[in-house]
Amino acid sequence: MTGLQDTINDYWTERAPSYDDYQRRPERRDLDVAAWSQIWSTALPSAPAAVLDVGTGSGHVAFLLAGLGHDVTGIDLADGMLERAREHASGLERAPRFEVGDAVSPPFPSQSFDAVVGRYVMWTLRDPAEAARHWLDLLRPGGTVAMVDSTWFPDGIGDLYDGPETDLPLAESTSIDDSAAVLASAGFAEVAVTPLESIYALDEQHGVAPGHHVQMQYLVTGRRER
Repeated sequence: MTGLQDTINDYWTERAPSYDDYQRRPERRDLDVAAWSQIWSTALPSAPAAVLDVGTGSGHVAFLLAGLGHDVTGIDLADGMLERAREHASGLERAPRFEVGDAVSPPFPSQSFDAVVGRYVMWTLRDPAEAARHWLDLLRPGGTVAMVDSTWFPDGIGDLYDGPETDLPLAESTSIDDSAAVLASAGFAEVAVTPLESIYALDEQHGVAPGHHVQMQYLVTGRRER
């Protein structure tokens, strides 16, 4: 673990309450559940599948996928995010499991999962290439990787993490093709990029978080060959 990674963990732990509250705001929650459920249902194998959600945060994706019938494990290194996720999971009949784990090097044996997913994770990875190689190894033959992200900081990340931003290879990408290329270079087949127009429309209608602007998000998928 690097000093930069510690800084990233601390940043997201501090932001966990406000970030989680925004993700769960009631005026948009049902619309988000419907839109994201459609996106993930299209991307992933039929339920029930064993799914790893890397950089799960407060569990937004993990809970959606559990609701779709998948067996979900969510990992993160930000204690504050995991605390929120576990609070939401408490008492649920079908809840994801939440564990401390590094998205770059998840602590599981080879071929443990049918799918590896993440949302808003690739841009903040300290080593996306290493992460993608580990994700490929974690998948069973024919398994799916599905990552949602965008080009959040094409003009520079600035002092967001108060650290050496050049250590985050995808943080300042100007094209989502950079993320797709990482998956392809790791050995994934059938790598594809899909614009998420339904999410763009919701953002236009309901607005986005303070400090952000409406922009296209993308689903980047690939498969481990059989």
